[in-house]
Amino acid sequence: MRILLIEDHQPLAEFIVKGLQAAGFGIDAFGTAQDGAAAAGTIEYDAIILDLGLPDRDGLELLRDLHRRERRAPILILTARDGVDDRVAGLDGGADDYLVKPFAMKELSARLRALLRRPGAALGNVLSIGNITLDTIQRQVMVDGQVVAISRREVATLELLMRRAGQVVRKGTIEDSIYGFGQEVQPNAVEALISRLRKRLEALGVPLSIHTMRGVGYLLKE
Repeated sequence: MRILLIEDHQPLAEFIVKGLQAAGFGIDAFGTAQDGAAAAGTIEYDAIILDLGLPDRDGLELLRDLHRRERRAPILILTARDGVDDRVAGLDGGADDYLVKPFAMKELSARLRALLRRPGAALGNVLSIGNITLDTIQRQVMVDGQVVAISRREVATLELLMRRAGQVVRKGTIEDSIYGFGQEVQPNAVEALISRLRKRLEALGVPLSIHTMRGVGYLLKE
């Protein structure tokens, strides 16, 4: 799951990025409304975390713009504005949730997962195909009921493929979801990741295959 964070307080943004990455999310962080809006127009994010006190534009104005988009991600406001009127303005302006600073990282992660589990959203609790099960909350993979060790990026890739089992997942979609802005991505990074995941599934005795659709992407089939 890829999250967009629009937060101008650099130490706090770094804290959120680190915490959400540890929770299994991919995250891109920007400190201005202009950069955040540009990112939202380029990448199809699964959720957006928005601070209201931005240096170049009021966050509520940006919220309304993001809310009006045809294909929009759920938006969680994260702000120091704790008055009832502020909460009402945010929720009426299109926010799906509202969290006041200071906050606990566990609560932020839980609220994101709750947004992503809503009908029509990107996240379900547990995915199962054949003898493999992926708990998207615990980021835990089980084969025949036994927990197995799989790297964070392999888990994220497996989740994308399991959610679209029987459908082609574009290489660009995998790259966008696994690697954030500012990360140097080698030309064959996705191919190498898929290769490692194939070998991992084969070694674990999982009756699934990942087919390469040349020039397009990858397809997971039983």
